[in-house]
Amino acid sequence: MRVLVTGARGYLGRSVVGELGAAGHAVVPFAGDIRTADIPPADGVIHLAALPRVRESFNDPLAYYDVNVTGTLRLLRAAPPRFVLASTAGVYGTPLCHVLTEDHPRQPTNPYAASKAAAEDALAWTARAGSTAAATLRLFNVAGGGDRDDTRVITRACGVAAGRLPSMEVYGDGTAVRDFVHVRDAARAFVLALETCEPGRHEAYNVGATPASVADVLAAVRRVTGREVAVDRKPAHPGETRELRADTTKLRALGWHPRESSLDGLIRDQWGGGPHRT
Repeated sequence: MRVLVTGARGYLGRSVVGELGAAGHAVVPFAGDIRTADIPPADGVIHLAALPRVRESFNDPLAYYDVNVTGTLRLLRAAPPRFVLASTAGVYGTPLCHVLTEDHPRQPTNPYAASKAAAEDALAWTARAGSTAAATLRLFNVAGGGDRDDTRVITRACGVAAGRLPSMEVYGDGTAVRDFVHVRDAARAFVLALETCEPGRHEAYNVGATPASVADVLAAVRRVTGREVAVDRKPAHPGETRELRADTTKLRALGWHPRESSLDGLIRDQWGGGPHRT
């Protein structure tokens, strides 16, 4: 299959390109601005390119809608037979329940997540109106593989352990639980969704693997690296959801299972492959 990949040079994109090649697909990396550049023909699209910063999205919501929604619409107008969209668990907002299925109501609480929810809707309605086979992958916390984004929990904790960063901000008592998944496990989910999506249908899939608290992450970093992690304690965020776990039953029914997403494995991979190692 000839697969167009937007965001192919990004953190997740590099792994997706690798997994597509391993599965025998021909990869076409998208070049240019998705709002204006020509869209080459392809048998399928994996759409990863987006503006991704939650805090930044509050300052410039129109830019987030312009890139994340308008860019998706342009790709859809090219009418690819198969389309897989990278979305976020942020579309669920701050739910009261701890384990989230794909049927949970979407209640985004920031412009970034809202723009992703809008892109999901455009994809779902496009699939329903015609022959496009479509899937949305709602990513929880992607980690490992030498990530360079210090805003992510595991990446920052490893950076502090290496002495590259001064400290790790921990809000509250550090017991809030989030769901982590290795970037290569996430990439395999994209390839599988592309290969199994059905014409005229849109399916959403949660992508997570290992629930862990911030305290668990810090303990794992100390255990794996043998180094201390300096912590800067902050008051808990008001209204923060104490626990968010991904129900991945739908994705596993396709044959997916995480291979590299144990907590120690995530830390070890990030430590060994990260840009911060000293």
